[in-house]
Amino acid sequence: MASLYDLKPRFQALLRPLARGLLAAGITPNAVTLAALGLSLLLGAALALWPASAWVMAAVPLVLLLRMAMNALDGMMAREGGQATTLGLVLNEVGDILADGAVYFPLALALGVDPLLAAGFVLLAAVSEAAGLCGVATGAGRRYDGPFGKSDRAAALGALAILAALAVPQAAWINWVFGVLAVLTAATTLNRVLKAARGRP
Repeated sequence: MASLYDLKPRFQALLRPLARGLLAAGITPNAVTLAALGLSLLLGAALALWPASAWVMAAVPLVLLLRMAMNALDGMMAREGGQATTLGLVLNEVGDILADGAVYFPLALALGVDPLLAAGFVLLAAVSEAAGLCGVATGAGRRYDGPFGKSDRAAALGALAILAALAVPQAAWINWVFGVLAVLTAATTLNRVLKAARGRP
């Protein structure tokens, strides 16, 4: 199934000069990974402290885009700089899951989403990434199948944050939207599990 993740090669091509520059400056892939997590934690804290701030909401899509760039950078730097390590793999995968939860739960609450639905969405997002990792164990490779992967989540939540920053009323429909996003995330998990269970790329 199609996903925004399919655009990653083009995104990486744009970032490759920056990746080479960071490596030349002595910056490690793990440092970029940890910086992306730290940035997400700061945004999550800002959302929790100032949930009604239009400025904080406006920062959400920008930070999510920057985080996606950093996520692409750390992988490129590790591969092309000969710095790929098992620690880096663990930091990358665990960091992504923590970063998602750190941003999406307080964002959902700030948007007025029911707390249980917000928590369920964050849990499903974490499970979908864990399902993607199952492919590594079965020989199917890391699964990034859609229809609602990490990049898609960032795009959808960023769009909702922009609407909130513009003071567009969302109370009447925000829970329905998050319900749909949760269903799409569950479908993504199922898709990845089925692909991983085949045991081949």
